[in-house]
Amino acid sequence: MSSTPEIPRVVVIGAGIVGCSLADELTARGWTDITVLEQGPLPAPGGSTSHAPGLVFQTNSSRTLTALARYTVEKFTSLDVDGVSCFHQVGGLELATTPERLAELHRRAGYAASWGVRGEIVSAARCKELWPLIDESLVLGGLYTPDDGLARALLASRAQMARACARGARFLERHTVTGIEREDGRVTGVVTDRGTFPADHVVSAAGFWGPVIGRMAGIDVPLQPLAHQYARTGPLPELSGATAEASKPILRFQDRDLYFREHTDRIGIGSYAHRPLPVDPFAVLPYDEARARNMDMPSSYPFTEEDWAPSWADCRQLMPTLRDAEIEAGFNGVFSFTPDGMPVLGESRRLRGFWLAEAVWVTHSAGVAKAVAEWMVDGRPSIDLHECDLTRFEEAQRSPSYVLERGAQQFVEVYDVIHPLQPMERPRPLRVSPFHVRQQQLGAYFLEGGGWERPHWYEANAPLVDALGPLPARDAWSARHWSPVAAAEAKATREGVALYDMTPLRRLEVTGPGSLDFLDRMTSNNLRKKPGAVTYSLLLDASGGIRSDLTVARLAPDRFQVGANSPADLDWLLRHAPADVHIRDITSGTCCVGVWGPLARDLVQPLAPDDFSHEAFGYFRARETYIGHVPVTAMRLSYVGELGWELYTTADLGLRLWDTLWEAGRELGVIAAGRSAFNSLRLEKGYRAWGVDMTDEHDPFEAGVGFAVRMDRDDFVGKAALAGKDEATRRLTPLLLDDPAAVVLGKEPVYVDGLPAGYVTSASYGYTLGRCVAYAWLPAGLPTGTGVHIEYVGEKVPATVADEPLFDPKMTRIRR
Repeated sequence: MSSTPEIPRVVVIGAGIVGCSLADELTARGWTDITVLEQGPLPAPGGSTSHAPGLVFQTNSSRTLTALARYTVEKFTSLDVDGVSCFHQVGGLELATTPERLAELHRRAGYAASWGVRGEIVSAARCKELWPLIDESLVLGGLYTPDDGLARALLASRAQMARACARGARFLERHTVTGIEREDGRVTGVVTDRGTFPADHVVSAAGFWGPVIGRMAGIDVPLQPLAHQYARTGPLPELSGATAEASKPILRFQDRDLYFREHTDRIGIGSYAHRPLPVDPFAVLPYDEARARNMDMPSSYPFTEEDWAPSWADCRQLMPTLRDAEIEAGFNGVFSFTPDGMPVLGESRRLRGFWLAEAVWVTHSAGVAKAVAEWMVDGRPSIDLHECDLTRFEEAQRSPSYVLERGAQQFVEVYDVIHPLQPMERPRPLRVSPFHVRQQQLGAYFLEGGGWERPHWYEANAPLVDALGPLPARDAWSARHWSPVAAAEAKATREGVALYDMTPLRRLEVTGPGSLDFLDRMTSNNLRKKPGAVTYSLLLDASGGIRSDLTVARLAPDRFQVGANSPADLDWLLRHAPADVHIRDITSGTCCVGVWGPLARDLVQPLAPDDFSHEAFGYFRARETYIGHVPVTAMRLSYVGELGWELYTTADLGLRLWDTLWEAGRELGVIAAGRSAFNSLRLEKGYRAWGVDMTDEHDPFEAGVGFAVRMDRDDFVGKAALAGKDEATRRLTPLLLDDPAAVVLGKEPVYVDGLPAGYVTSASYGYTLGRCVAYAWLPAGLPTGTGVHIEYVGEKVPATVADEPLFDPKMTRIRR
């Protein structure tokens, strides 16, 4: 690998809003040898930036996207070109015309409060004041966010381009990239039709051309361009005499998949209501050829009147003044979607120095540029980006057909009311465990995650509900993708024995003479234990942030099985592994059954040749043995707070393992239980879920997992940073809702002394406790018993700070 110069040479491909923002952020950090290559003319090269209508609504259910948007607003507000601000802060207004949408706006107001965005639910009369052209009789209310507004994307590009050039960057128009040079797994340059540019880092910020650049680098970019309709009316009498570009808030009419903004005396209208219009990025015309075919630019396709007609009728219904208006101009603008609607960011492991900053909308552009610049210069971004990491997709989610289908569905659902548990409808099923056929026979209700079909409860257990007594009634939102059967399955786990399909849990095999030293250096806990030991540990970054949490089983002196979370864990370990360490993802070829409950030993012991007693097979121990005819790796772990084992075997023997356990468990009343009960039980026990309760923004001590850090041992990644940590100012805090009938779901704001003080991470009804359990990031030092309020769909729900673990604090049920 070649050495990197003191000031690295960076080539950014694409001079749209992301490329310009990135050049500005990098040069501000001292990386001044920046070349930005653009195939079109500057400053409007013909990509999505050139036609973007510029609406910036900051609030999102994703905390990360909201943070990226907040920075974009902050930065663009500080920029101007010739005295014209790059951000016009007219505010934002989202309308509700149905009770379902009004409830959704209350949830969005909760997100705003959780993530630090100003916003309030307003009456229909107030909506009419803010937008006099609407028919007030159709409106039930709205969400008003005064700090949202219009990003002037081309102006912001020019302003940042000028700042970057003043620090040493250069922008070269009319340079079409034709190849990416590499040597020994590292990028070395970019080839264009006008010469080659050496580089230590290359960033693809090519927008919907991202897959084209990715193919040149041998990197697949899971991005699907789609065309989106935008139209502009002729002059409206009601706006006659207007001189400002816009004076009213940017407007969303999500019940009809529409948005609106002023263009002085005209109105611009965008629609997501039409059929998906996918675009092949490899077939998009070059700038000059597009102009020769009477296209305004490569990203601007001809307006399709047949797609527009239904939306135009909806516009005229909402704004009666439009009934006499005509559409003056329209086009179908191309921009990027991914299978999960999030950007694709980060450095490729396969081609070091090659970075992606793709599928980024104007709303998040400056925030993304700042985060990627921090990542490149400092080694990590200052905010959690795991939802955007280029490694997040499974191999099964990267096929062109999958990216096309899911990308198109993301377009359809842009303004839909989406429940946090709601899965995509297609393509399903994609990944199934070996137990799938038995789960279907038991009436499993499947949701999906990482492509896996995951049972959340089983209708076969419905008769057990009658023995529970009355359960608290649920509102329509919290009752979605939920069943009282989950309560029965939780009770059966606490009192008997249940089988849980843990196959989607990622499994890595780490072998080789250097494996112990490697894992010990990469993780926070002490792994220098005899074979048969299992250790809960953390993957930290250099700043002490939690990249992931792991269970590491030492099965032999030089062989480990690691329970991990996402593909990013495998990528991180592979990036750092020395030559004498071999890492293999064995998830697809294996499977796992969790056997948990006070009768778990009664079930497995008669089937096993080895002693499964507490004395012979202690907690956090592993053993290779047999269950009936099936060879298994048995680990005495429990994420539900009950006695039990995780039993691993190869996929070909999975069905036999399930059937063996099921048949032997009949006389014990064994049941199959799903993720809904699992989540309830793990929260009662206080077990964290990485990516939800804690991320690399958090250190182990404030997240409540400091027990997995051994500061008294040899150096490990993150140790130095943790040694210098100041007293924590926040804590992951357990809350119990005061009302036994109340339920929250997660991401709701938490109020202390009447002011927003934090947000809920995970929440579930604790059936054993008879209360909903919520974990929340709150100021450190709140004593047990402190009263707080959680805002759920506009209502302030009282809750109390509790001690943890809430269930079985002495661990007597697990260690017996």
